[in-house]
Amino acid sequence: MLSFALLAWLSMCASAAYWQVGRAAQGNSLSFLYAIEWPLFGILGVLGWIALVNVDTVSEHQAKARREYEEKMRAQAQAARVSEAEDPEMAAYNDHLAELAQQPKKKLWGH
Repeated sequence: MLSFALLAWLSMCASAAYWQVGRAAQGNSLSFLYAIEWPLFGILGVLGWIALVNVDTVSEHQAKARREYEEKMRAQAQAARVSEAEDPEMAAYNDHLAELAQQPKKKLWGH
């Protein structure tokens, strides 16, 4: 699907560049800039496609190790907080941060 989108993007950029070259040949000086711009948009599309295709996915083992590490760090922070005397404002702030840390992580790029 992503490759199809790239092909559609490249064909649109090539068509627009061809059209702008024709307009530039007819004397429209602004079209010279557009005739250069559309191929650059095509190149950016290829670079974006490469970046999206090469996105590393996280394996189940890596995700499990990450959850275990986060739980371990959360427990250490909780133990450190209990052992130290905190002022009430700092304790409330740390509780808020702990709640934020427990929220599920947002996934990017549909993974």
